[in-house]
Amino acid sequence: MKTTPISTSGTLPAASSSHADDARQRRALGDFLRAHRERLTPAAVGLPLLGRRRTPGLRREEVAQLCGLSSTWYTWIEQAREVSISAGALAAVASALRLSRAERAYLFDLAGKRDPERGAAPLPHHAAAQVQAAVAAVAAPAYALDRCWDVLAWNDAAADIFRGWLDGPGAKNLLRYIFLDAGALTLIQAWESRTRRVVAEFRAECSAYLDDTPVRALTDALQRESSVFAALWSQQDVVEREGGRRGFHHPVRGDIDFAQVTFRLSGHDDVKLVMLLP
Repeated sequence: MKTTPISTSGTLPAASSSHADDARQRRALGDFLRAHRERLTPAAVGLPLLGRRRTPGLRREEVAQLCGLSSTWYTWIEQAREVSISAGALAAVASALRLSRAERAYLFDLAGKRDPERGAAPLPHHAAAQVQAAVAAVAAPAYALDRCWDVLAWNDAAADIFRGWLDGPGAKNLLRYIFLDAGALTLIQAWESRTRRVVAEFRAECSAYLDDTPVRALTDALQRESSVFAALWSQQDVVEREGGRRGFHHPVRGDIDFAQVTFRLSGHDDVKLVMLLP
């Protein structure tokens, strides 16, 4: 009879540990769905109240009906069976269960899937105003970017560094500035190495949005208009965004250095606040 080998440290092999982790994750997903199913009433989702109910909330087959999915398939998910779950099916379940934005994000995390609508909602007016107020309150140079790296807000200290860009009229996109504005080539120290990393960071950040119309329009335009961007984009490099030293050849102040720090906006992780600390 075969036995499962045990390591000398007394721990299970990595494959067994991974299988156990997957099982726990499936159970957590099933428990989460069941709890939220039981909170809903038929009336809340527009279903007639038929027959006597022995358990609270919706029946599994009712959730499956609302999702347009197989009742058996949905039941297996709640039972923590090993079934394949697509992002589209999860989105249908989230909609049927009336999940909040935070609950939906948690559902996708439990399933190990990327939400196709993550960050897709436009920034509400009150949130945009808060972003502008936050940037203005920062003493150090600061600016906020959306998923396309369009600048949503910036303060006077940032405009002083990026002269000829942030202090001028018109739409402002960081990638278009770096690759299409001759001023960037002069201002940014080690421009060639910075551009390589910037493109790899942008690809990593937008991995979920590469088919998003504004993102694709931006990358397509940059590939047409900048041979440098086109060459770097074709290399398929991906790196995490990180802080670190940012040096500039300022036309008035000379060479200046900063440490870049980036924060994400709660509820809109495609919006980021960038600060340049002395």
